[in-house]
Amino acid sequence: MALVSLLVLIFAGAIVRATGSGLGCPDWPKCWGCLIPPTSVDQVDFESINLERFKAKAERAGRNPDEVTRGSLHYEFNPMHTWVEFINRLFALPMLLTTLVSFIMACCMKRAGRLVRWMMGLSLLTVLVNAWLGARVVYSGLKPGVITTHLALAFLLMIFLIIAIVKVRQNLGRIRLRASKGAAWSAIGIMVFLIIEGLMGAQLREVTDELAKVNYGADRALWTSELKSMGIFYAHRTFSWCVLILVFTFIGSIWKVRRHFSLLEVSLILMIISLMVMGIILGHIGILPWVQVLHVGIAALLFCAVTHWVAAYFLLSEDVFDQVEQERSRIA
Repeated sequence: MALVSLLVLIFAGAIVRATGSGLGCPDWPKCWGCLIPPTSVDQVDFESINLERFKAKAERAGRNPDEVTRGSLHYEFNPMHTWVEFINRLFALPMLLTTLVSFIMACCMKRAGRLVRWMMGLSLLTVLVNAWLGARVVYSGLKPGVITTHLALAFLLMIFLIIAIVKVRQNLGRIRLRASKGAAWSAIGIMVFLIIEGLMGAQLREVTDELAKVNYGADRALWTSELKSMGIFYAHRTFSWCVLILVFTFIGSIWKVRRHFSLLEVSLILMIISLMVMGIILGHIGILPWVQVLHVGIAALLFCAVTHWVAAYFLLSEDVFDQVEQERSRIA
């Protein structure tokens, strides 16, 4: 459940970024000074708002703090952005609770093993650090770098959770994986390139956030020309082809061993192809919000699937490897 909550939270965060709702709730943990966000501007008590905090946040975001007044805040209030950001925060609560419960269960059950307890302990620590960093994201006024770190910790948390899940399944005897070392190295390569792609993608998302501020109300298709002037845009596109090549190498190695694919392995290639199609749309048609959301969400699912496969491979015992090699010799 903790992993499912994390994936839902990543999707919710992508919606926040795509809709420009990152500052829909300008304060934390409350939202416009309320436990339940306002649905209209008339419900906001602008007189009680700490205006200096808003000025400081605007200055950190690169805006002129003198432009921030109670009147400007009144004008900029957007109930849709407020509730999109608030719902994103609500999704963080199940993430914390499920991770905490999983950690307690791992500590109480001797059968869980030391590795599972360590992974769940690191997961809980990462959730707490990322919750604190989420507040920093708000107070920094969506400062570049902070958001990328926030996403990087989410992917690190995913690794911890998947290792714990695979180890538990192995302890219960529910893992059976037949593959070659070539497939394993290809899968590791996919993981590494996906991490690099994710970091570069986060940097590009920060650029689009800035373009949204500068070109507010303009056609999003016009942003593409500005993105193409940046080297990271082409690096991100080039690395996607590297991922595709590694996926085909991975699939080929699997086929040599067992002549069939699991549902997980078929999903890998379908997801990478869909990501490349969406990349083409974003790069040549326009920065469409719904494509941005799907692009981030499917990338998270792809990383989850590959990490699960790699964890399963390296947590298997040596006798399983020997069986695989024997079966390859028999087929040859």
